[in-house]
Amino acid sequence: MGRGEIWWPHDMASSPGAARIDVLIPALNEEKSLPRVLEAIPDDWVRRIVVVDNGSDDRTAEVARNGGAEVVDEPHKGYGSACLAGLDHMHSAPPDVVVFMDADYSDHPDQLPRVVSPILNDEAVMVIGSRAVGRRQPEALLPQARFGNALACALIEWLFGYHFTDLGPFRAIRWDALQSLEMRDPDFGWTVEMQARAARYGLPVVEVPVDYRERIGVSKITGTVRGTVLAGTKILSTIAREYIQSTT
Repeated sequence: MGRGEIWWPHDMASSPGAARIDVLIPALNEEKSLPRVLEAIPDDWVRRIVVVDNGSDDRTAEVARNGGAEVVDEPHKGYGSACLAGLDHMHSAPPDVVVFMDADYSDHPDQLPRVVSPILNDEAVMVIGSRAVGRRQPEALLPQARFGNALACALIEWLFGYHFTDLGPFRAIRWDALQSLEMRDPDFGWTVEMQARAARYGLPVVEVPVDYRERIGVSKITGTVRGTVLAGTKILSTIAREYIQSTT
């Protein structure tokens, strides 16, 4: 394995063993959904949960603390900015594996063992939870999101030779591998930057099928025309930038 193959969950690790697994959740106005996300994360697999409050004007930070999470305040808006702030918070006591998931309850946090098992079994250093090959509710992934994911994945395969089916937010990566990627994107390009750089550097990456449901609330990206256009433009420009850098 190693170039974006699908890893079917027939050989999951039975436990994390000695691995330190931390969960990072960027959150913006997710007070209604976040408690359900936190409750569904399997406690026996996770060392700590870090929720990054990305400038919320509701009770997101309060419900995160009440749910046992460590809260990081990052007022500068942007998915990537929130992720970078959370990773900076983890740096003083880094985990072995970082799991990223959304705060809107569209992911299935109980499937965390499925997402981290290829890493624990030394079959990959990075795992993408693919909604494209998993089960999903009919309206969970909007048409514009499906099209954008398919286009971005096709470009990555064409340019870098890595096959992906999704840019899903539910993913895991070894801490040392993540540091080697030197992530920097502050907003919509975070997930595709991670995958394109992993392909550039030849990291062993697999996908696992994950289930996906309609989120609680409205998407900040595909839920609006402006968000869709901005995200699409950023994703394509990020892939182009990474390819140009790989050839110089």
